[in-house]
Amino acid sequence: MKVAVVGATGLVGSKMMQVLAERNFPVDELIPVASEKSVGKKVEFKERKYTVVSPETAISMKPDVALFSAGGSASLEWAPKFAEAGITVIDNSSAWRMDKTKKLVVPEINADALAPDDKIIANPNCSTIQMVMALNPLHEKYQIKRVVVSTYQSVTGTGAKAVNQLMNERNGKDGEKAYPYRIDMNALPHIDVFQENGYTKEEMKMVNETRKIIGDDSIQVTATAVRIPVMGGHSESVNVEFAHEYELKDIADVLSHTPGVVVVDDVHKLKYPMPIDAHERDEVFVGRIRRDETQPNTLNLWIVSDNLRKGAATNAVQIAEYLLQKGWIGKKSKVLSGQMA
Repeated sequence: MKVAVVGATGLVGSKMMQVLAERNFPVDELIPVASEKSVGKKVEFKERKYTVVSPETAISMKPDVALFSAGGSASLEWAPKFAEAGITVIDNSSAWRMDKTKKLVVPEINADALAPDDKIIANPNCSTIQMVMALNPLHEKYQIKRVVVSTYQSVTGTGAKAVNQLMNERNGKDGEKAYPYRIDMNALPHIDVFQENGYTKEEMKMVNETRKIIGDDSIQVTATAVRIPVMGGHSESVNVEFAHEYELKDIADVLSHTPGVVVVDDVHKLKYPMPIDAHERDEVFVGRIRRDETQPNTLNLWIVSDNLRKGAATNAVQIAEYLLQKGWIGKKSKVLSGQMA
């Protein structure tokens, strides 16, 4: 099994390699890939050093699967070239998420939508993943009509430059800036670029991706995305209106029995999810579960998850695990291809 990680020197690419190792994904040969300026650098995987190569070289090395986290423009340029070479691409950028010919996958929700001929598979936005992990099982039981979400997102979602800006500001140092304003001791209601409708691209990702993943275009979603000076993960305040009435105890029961979701909700003991506790965890944590007393069939939730893990790297590796289990990548897939030929 040859596995390429495209964007291997970035925050998410590094996390992908960490998660591959932690989950014992069967990597016989790692192929770290990055832009020309990083070619020749060394990265470590399972106590071995690997040399970073260019995308062209990676394609010639014929990996079975390529985990992409190199940005939208790189994915638009290179993912089709990898796919044409028979390499399955799992892409973490926004490049392919809303492409009608590509699957947008959270394995716990819609992995069964995948097929052997899906050569470019989209990994959803981090803030969308954690929200739909909690909302999908509730939608199946109560049918969601409308979602109002405000996010409180970690600087790690922007990348290493943002982390450096935060730490420089905290330590009184000058340095390169990822944001137009100070981030330490501040909150920026601005994630990604503003669109013509006044919303940011990040906010519209949550609108459109939620509908695609859950498979229901009737769900109304409105979002406000905010960057805050934390590094453990993203938090979300979510208000959900259902078509049907619910019992509060049943909400907690449904969420407690949802794979990948952990309920942390005991306000009497001051127990609720926080990004500092979600850091380096793969679960999505849900708390502050309470009825919206201003209108019927409406619920408030607080949802927290490590955006670099379940919000990005872990979700991508889980997709690869599903493909491996199905025999669509690796030695078994090649045997099947030979039999078909």
